[in-house]
Amino acid sequence: MREGWVTKGIRFVGNVDVGDPIEMAKAYYEQGADELVLYDITASYEKRNIMIDVVRRVAEEIFIPFCVGGGLRSVSDMREVLLAGAEKVSLDSGAVRDPRIISDGSKAFGQQCVVLSMQVKKTLKTGLASGYEVVIDGGRLFTGMDALDWARRGEDLGAGELCVNSIDQDGTTEGFDLELTRRIAEEVHVPVIASGGGGTVDHVAEVFTEAKADAAILASILHYGNVTLPELKHELMERGIPIRPGLSLDGQRDGL
Repeated sequence: MREGWVTKGIRFVGNVDVGDPIEMAKAYYEQGADELVLYDITASYEKRNIMIDVVRRVAEEIFIPFCVGGGLRSVSDMREVLLAGAEKVSLDSGAVRDPRIISDGSKAFGQQCVVLSMQVKKTLKTGLASGYEVVIDGGRLFTGMDALDWARRGEDLGAGELCVNSIDQDGTTEGFDLELTRRIAEEVHVPVIASGGGGTVDHVAEVFTEAKADAAILASILHYGNVTLPELKHELMERGIPIRPGLSLDGQRDGL
């Protein structure tokens, strides 16, 4: 989200508006989304607070878990988002700058509320054991931090989930970074969410079966109508991949 609109770009650049966040949130909820994630993608870079009004209005329209991130730098910021209707907060650039926010937030609201979101790019720099570097401020600032090291530290500090955003794959619809996702999933003991690159049902299936992800964030594949959520869930169930109940193709509730 940027300036109150849902946007989508490729590799964190060239974002274009794709719709109204309140209308889109309601539509995805009605289609059977398991959870909604809302990122204010320029809040950290612009050093401003998240658009709390949008958070509140989205929360009024959906009745599924709602995770919000962007510009969160303190426990007070996290509290404001939770009081606006979110169930989880996503920490990213603010956590890199001050890792104590992870442990402080976990103590204040519970580990289940705190998601450590990581912007990651394959750089192969000397000193990065994994070859993957943590980037902040919407892909603008390289930190020199190894992604696997940061994932382990985030878990130790109290993050209840890790969201791995691949900058290289973001918006390409060419598939998730399976190597990155798998390596982090094998290093930590909390759920890992894959993000960036999902463009087909095969990509979603691969990230669960080959990369050991516990969940996947989908944007372009849904925003541009490549597939609907009921179609996606139906196909995953047909392949024997366990997912939460959703809408069947005839608009009724599916169950496993």
